[in-house]
Parts: sequence; structure tokens; C-alpha cells
Amino acid sequence: MAALWQQVLALDAKFNAYRTPNNPQFRTLYIRRRSQLLRENAKSECDLAARKDYLHTRAQLLNSRYGSPSFSDCGSIKSRSFSIRSISKNTGESFESMTVGVGDTRKYHRRHLSSGSLKHLYEGPMKRVYDSIEVVPTSAAEASRAMAGGKSLSENYAFAGMHHIFDQHTASVSSVKFAHDDKSRVACCSLDGTLSICQLIPPPATVICMLRGHEAGVTDFVWSLSNDVILSVSYDGTARLWDVAAGSCLRVIEDGGSGELYCCMFQPLNNNMFVTGSGRGNVQVMNMSTGKGYKGGSSKVTGKVYCLAFDASGKILWAGDERGSIFSFTVDVATGKLTKARRITVCEGQPVTSISARAWINREARDPSLLVNCCLNSLCLFRIVSDDGALQLKKTFPIKQRVSHIKSSFCPLMSFRQGACVISGSEDMCVYFFDVTKESKSCVNKLLGHSAPVLDVCFNCDESLLASCDAQGLVIIWKREGKQGIL
Repeated sequence: MAALWQQVLALDAKFNAYRTPNNPQFRTLYIRRRSQLLRENAKSECDLAARKDYLHTRAQLLNSRYGSPSFSDCGSIKSRSFSIRSISKNTGESFESMTVGVGDTRKYHRRHLSSGSLKHLYEGPMKRVYDSIEVVPTSAAEASRAMAGGKSLSENYAFAGMHHIFDQHTASVSSVKFAHDDKSRVACCSLDGTLSICQLIPPPATVICMLRGHEAGVTDFVWSLSNDVILSVSYDGTARLWDVAAGSCLRVIEDGGSGELYCCMFQPLNNNMFVTGSGRGNVQVMNMSTGKGYKGGSSKVTGKVYCLAFDASGKILWAGDERGSIFSFTVDVATGKLTKARRITVCEGQPVTSISARAWINREARDPSLLVNCCLNSLCLFRIVSDDGALQLKKTFPIKQRVSHIKSSFCPLMSFRQGACVISGSEDMCVYFFDVTKESKSCVNKLLGHSAPVLDVCFNCDESLLASCDAQGLVIIWKREGKQGIL
């Protein structure tokens, strides 16, 4: 029943852009009310066949009234060169190199492959090379199952519906993030040039404040470890530090190269230090107190820097660029000095839009890992194989991503569960949940409700709430089944 009402809601969302085009507030109110009614009706006793007939009839009526909706075609991967390389900057040695053309035949370590799709790519000889890190069931698996209440991973990530829908932004919401170790505060940034901070618990959910000051779209932001400061970057070429309590701007830091800024990160062990990535290909380490860069804390990559990620120790930094490469750097935590270490080409010419690092996933998958979004219709999971950030491809998951800056995330609670989950947005307007320990049928859930590409997703600290944002400026807060008590 729950799956059916989600399909009905997704159908409504698909046609929502066509309803009252001059009154977006009504469209948002309509979707909220439909969600409420469908959630209530899902609890009532009703013949499943009748509900399916309703879904079919409603689809016909909407198609008859509005016509078939047309969205940008995400497309499929055509004959492109998909390559993964890891090259030592210091020695120039290529310790790992692979190039396979999708749809043709190339050489790989003197062996010939013929692959017609990404699926074949990872089920052939490469699978034996890159799936060398296998998940081995242990006695801890049963302990994990017991601590998770004996539920399967798909049951753990079942959702009871929408907690709230925010529509305070007038343009695409590029990023959404919950505060650290906080169940109820979430912030988001938008290409309308503003950021917003929202309070979700106790109900009703409200917008606490709007942060205004950037002169162009805000591309990324991050909470400080203590949640008292937010750092944001923008197309206007500035980084801004915001006082969360006062809702005011503390400092404006100009980019020395006068280029657009796309991403930012606080240093995990020293929040007085942060890093930005620019449209000129610069990775810059900055001092929050002085607003100046560190000596030796700047490096240049091959294209626009779209995303950044630190490991837990703060000693390794990865940067993803517009040309399909990930660069790893070693970072001196005391001096802020950057040293370029590795270059890993995920897919030549396809932008890398998101990087997330995790020291270990769960008891049965303890490898340090990197989760990567790249515009090749796949979410990639890499294993971190050296102290300087070298990567080895472990597996991929199918999503729709060809042009949008889609982001993904590891689910925060993974220590005592059987299985391990990651979440990602997608251009097909869905939120995907994947179990990284499964060899097949890894998608354990899919949320339907957005009417535009989902750009970012984020759980709160106890996974009771999930936030997702889209290219039309909508932010949906979802609530987990079995977690309603805290709401």
C-alpha cells in the first residue's frame, strides 16, 4: 500500500509543473495536501486492485488534460572511453591503468575485452580485478541484525511519508545539510543567492532565518563542527562566514583569482582552516580568523573544481573537477600546506560533481571508501588503497546523471547493521538507496515525489528524517517509519 501511494504522489509531482503555471504557491500547497490525503488513505482498508485501477485511471486523466510531460533526456552512455588511472605525482609511476571503450574493444593489461554496456564492464575480467575486496559474512552479522531489531535493510529505510515541504527559494536548491549531531536543524543554499536555516522539531517546521548577502547563486555551504558558523561559497567569487545564532555575515573573503567558487570544506580537526574550489581550477586552503590563504596552501588542477572531501584525519583531501578527474592531496594540518599526490580519472570529459569519504562502512564492510557522483549515469564506490589517497574502483550503482550536479552521501548509522547503505539524488526525480554489500539488486528503496532532478540528499544524525532538494527550489523532508515518536 505504501509503495502504491508513493507512485500516485510521484504521478502528481510529475504533472505539478503544469498546474497553475503563474501560481507556484498553489502547486506546492497542492502537493502537500495530496501527500497528506494519500498517507491517511493508505492506512485504511481497501482492495489493492481498486487502488491500482485508481492509479491507472488517474494517469490517463492527467495525460488527457496536460499531455505527456517532457523532461530533459538524461540519455544513456554512448561510445565513450571510460578510464580509471592512478598516477603518482612524485614518481610519475603508473601503478594502475585501465581503459575500456563502452561499445568497442580495447586492451587491458594485454587482455582483450568486448563490452556493450557498463553492466558488462563490471561483470567481466574487471570485476575480478576491482572486486578484490569482498564482503565476508562473519559472526558479527547476526549481532548487527539483532541490534537493528531483526529488520532487513529495506525495512530499515522504509518511509512513512513527507514531514514537510519547503519552498522559500525561488531557484534551484544546490545543497542541503543537517547540522552536526542535530535531529532538527537543516540548512540549504540556492542559486537565488540566499541560504536558509530551518527548524523541523517540534512541529510545525519553520524557516528560522534567511542568510542574504551573496550577489550571485550560492553553490555550496558547510556547517562548522560546533554548528555556530556556516561557510558558503558563490558564483560571485566570495566565501562568506555566517553567525548562525545572529543570522548575520561575519566575514567576506574574496577569491584571489576572481573566479567563481563551487565548493568548500572545513578541515575536520581544525575548523579555523577551510578549503575552497574555484572555477579557475584552484584548490585553496584559507584561515578563517584572518581570511588569508596559507603559505603553500594552494594548488591547481585541470578544470573547474566542483567538489571536495577530507578523510576523517584531515590529512587527505580529494578534489573532483569538470574533466572527470579526482586529485588527492596530502595536507599538513599544522601549516595548511598542500601536496598533490594522485590523479584518478573516473571518466574522461564527464564532470565529477560529488565526493564523500567514509573511514569504514559497517562491521562487514570495513574498507575506507569514497562515494563519487560523475556524469556517466552511475554512482561509483571506490576503495581508498593508500595513505596518499589512491583509489580502486569497487562497484557502481545505476542512477540518471548526465548534466546535473547531483550529490550523494553515506547513511550516518552503519556501525551495527547488516548491510550498508548510501543515498543519492538523480535526474529522474527520485531518491535512491543502495546497499553497497549486495552483489545484485542493490537498490533497496526509491522515493518518489520531486518534479525536477534531485540535486542533494542528507540524513539527520539518527536517520529519523531525510532531506532532499531539487532543481525547482523545493526541499522535501521525509520521515522514517518507526521514528514518528520523535516528531
